[in-house]
Amino acid sequence: MNQSSAIIVTGAAGFIGSCMVQYLNEQGVENLILVDDFGIEEKRKNWESKKFIQIVERYNLFEWLKEKDPSIEAVIHLGARTDTTEFNYAIHEELNVQYSKDIWHYCVEKNIPLIYASSAATYGSGELGYNDDHELPFKLKPLNPYGISKNEFDKWALLQTNHPSSWTGLKFFNIYGPNEYHKERMASVIWHSFNQIRKDGVVKLFKSHRPDFNDGQQLRDFVYVKDLVKVMFWMSQLMVNGQWANDNNGIYNLGTGTARSFYDLAAATFRGLDKEPNIIFIDMPEDIRDKYQYFTEAKMRKLHDAGYDEPFYSLEEGVDDYVRNYLKELKIY
Repeated sequence: MNQSSAIIVTGAAGFIGSCMVQYLNEQGVENLILVDDFGIEEKRKNWESKKFIQIVERYNLFEWLKEKDPSIEAVIHLGARTDTTEFNYAIHEELNVQYSKDIWHYCVEKNIPLIYASSAATYGSGELGYNDDHELPFKLKPLNPYGISKNEFDKWALLQTNHPSSWTGLKFFNIYGPNEYHKERMASVIWHSFNQIRKDGVVKLFKSHRPDFNDGQQLRDFVYVKDLVKVMFWMSQLMVNGQWANDNNGIYNLGTGTARSFYDLAAATFRGLDKEPNIIFIDMPEDIRDKYQYFTEAKMRKLHDAGYDEPFYSLEEGVDDYVRNYLKELKIY
């Protein structure tokens, strides 16, 4: 990568963004402009030890870019309002749709590659499947305002005649891993399981409220954040070096391609602590009951066809690394 140009990472104080920054640092990339709301104190440990050249407050970004006009070689846009229990669509629209459009327009104007975060929440209950083709977003019915906002931007991006030189929107499936401590209710089931095991020696999982799924057998495509950032770095390298084909632009799933149960996830967390599983089932909160995805599984052929052939962590490998090396040690990645 051109060391005189910088990469912008939005959402850099958050879970995925801070892991992205760390992975870039490990690849020797330190010319980074970190964008986020840096006033949130509990996120400070995610970014303060990283290597970067500038931090910019989220709301000042476009003024700052206009004033400084830095040389930018790529934008990795991971900043978003991700709370699926926030039902005020206007909040999601401002950050997930309008802000993303502003990022897009900047990348078009400056001819800069863009990678942005979409979400598997766009797929709704999954009745139309999990294919990352470009017709599906126009038929999808997401279950919550967060999913709607992500799908609205995907649709908008696909309809643009002016687009960045290279671009991808990545539909993240169920991501887990270090640096999610600040997310609390919205943190992964592994984070919650770890804390429950430490406190009470037991993990509580939601009962199924559908007859076709047994308790704990709700299935998700769980993907380790270290795989996620590796894919984004690979894409950004090809884009920056002019090796990303135009017909590769578009929307991609980013999961493992294998759905696993919440029971398996909790059991793996116990094993990471060298304990036998002790799992009980509780009622799902009513406010999310009718908006809950019972099955997600990424179709991953498109990413592989684009040339990505690195293996992904298995659920057991990823959970073990997360529990032993981060949660137990209270470490940041």
